[in-house]
Amino acid sequence: MTIAMPKPDPAILARRAEIAEAMRRIVPGEGVVAEPVEMRVFETDALTAYRQMPLCVVLPETVPQVQAILRWCFENRVPVVPRGSGTSLSGGSLPLEDGVLLVLSRFNRILEVDLDNRCVVAQPGVTNLGITRAVEQAGFYYAPDPSSQIACSIGGNVAENSGGVHCLKYGLTANNVLGVELVTMEGEVVRLGGKHLDAEGYDLLGLVTGSEGLLGVVTEVTVRVLQAPETARAVLIGFPTSEQAGKCVAAIIARGIIPGGMEMMDRPAIHAAEDFVHAGYPRDVEALLIVELDGPRVEVDHLLAEVEAIASANGATTARVSQSDAERLSFWAGRKAAFPAVGRISPDYLCMDGTIPRRELPRVLAGMKALSERYGLAVANVFHAGDGNLHPLILYDASKDDELQRAEDFGADILRLCVKVGGVLTGEHGVGIEKRDLMPEMFGEDDLKHQIRVKCAFDAEHLLNPGKVFPVLHRCAELGRLHVHKGKLPFPELPRF
Repeated sequence: MTIAMPKPDPAILARRAEIAEAMRRIVPGEGVVAEPVEMRVFETDALTAYRQMPLCVVLPETVPQVQAILRWCFENRVPVVPRGSGTSLSGGSLPLEDGVLLVLSRFNRILEVDLDNRCVVAQPGVTNLGITRAVEQAGFYYAPDPSSQIACSIGGNVAENSGGVHCLKYGLTANNVLGVELVTMEGEVVRLGGKHLDAEGYDLLGLVTGSEGLLGVVTEVTVRVLQAPETARAVLIGFPTSEQAGKCVAAIIARGIIPGGMEMMDRPAIHAAEDFVHAGYPRDVEALLIVELDGPRVEVDHLLAEVEAIASANGATTARVSQSDAERLSFWAGRKAAFPAVGRISPDYLCMDGTIPRRELPRVLAGMKALSERYGLAVANVFHAGDGNLHPLILYDASKDDELQRAEDFGADILRLCVKVGGVLTGEHGVGIEKRDLMPEMFGEDDLKHQIRVKCAFDAEHLLNPGKVFPVLHRCAELGRLHVHKGKLPFPELPRF
């Protein structure tokens, strides 16, 4: 491991059997997994370069069980890591050796479909795509659509504020969540928001969305669903260079056109996806844009012509408009399968996540090319071009001694470049452990202390998902004002990364 995790507390490890038995009293039957061989499936999430065994795994089925688990762990000072489907790409649900892994996969029911109010109430273990499946026969859908939507859970989407190919026009999870039910570390149930548009008072719902499991455990989610547009058509546009494609993206937005989705792939990603899905992508281009327009048919036809003209002015060499809904979906199938497709051409890869101003796309793409040469590692680019959310896939071979370290250094330099040009460290994958030690690149010490104060308001003992997001951990009473009395460090058991 090159990223440090909190050192396990020997006193908690010594109580493993006692803790597992306490969890069994709360969740009887097969709801507790404590045998090492059975816990192997939970030792990592989608950041597979890192893995460690949890203390034990608990799979509750009811809110009272979640309350009892958290209350017991709070009273006994045992850390808890919430986990949904385990698709986190930033290590957000990586377990702790001395922590209970609280898995919410059994919370997998749609509780209510309320089309009069255009919303769905779901348990956190329901998949992203499962929400659309529940309403599509009535002509509705859930807009945020991460590439992992067939597997990722809506609770995890709330934790990471996930996006997707259609977030440019319809927003991230934060723009589509109306309410949540949350259980605090002390076992208290809190409801934030609801079916109404806006909640009164402070925007605590906005605070919880994207909080990466550090503030509470979400046990219910109310989301907005939308009516399917009358028409949706997509166009594949090929360019001789990635820089020209980047300029085209900026020009489309500058014209006042907001596509339903606008994605970009470079040559390695294009070829990998085409070999995998056979979507009909052109192979003789260096960059490919997928631009989807939706709305009334007349408007879509007009905007398609506008987009094609802008693309031509920016050097496009090919443009292919979908002629059927099946063809449009095939265009997206290649894009959504790009991550597994790249897995076929490299033993391992790191999927990065950073966001930049659109105007900086050409500069950042050129910078990534230079970094690729510097580190001697290839990179395939697949990203949400419309909102500047980059997903460089750094290709490496973990069986070679130094390649993981080089890949991580390469990725860190990409994120530093994003911040340098006015962007941010993450667009939708979260900070987790992957970007934790890069937080000072974006935030000053006072900024980070204020963020920790927010966590303290929800979790004063730092028992929820410790070791994630914050590069330096402080007790709430301490908050960085470290006073050493007679050479004795306060809170000597506290991990400081």
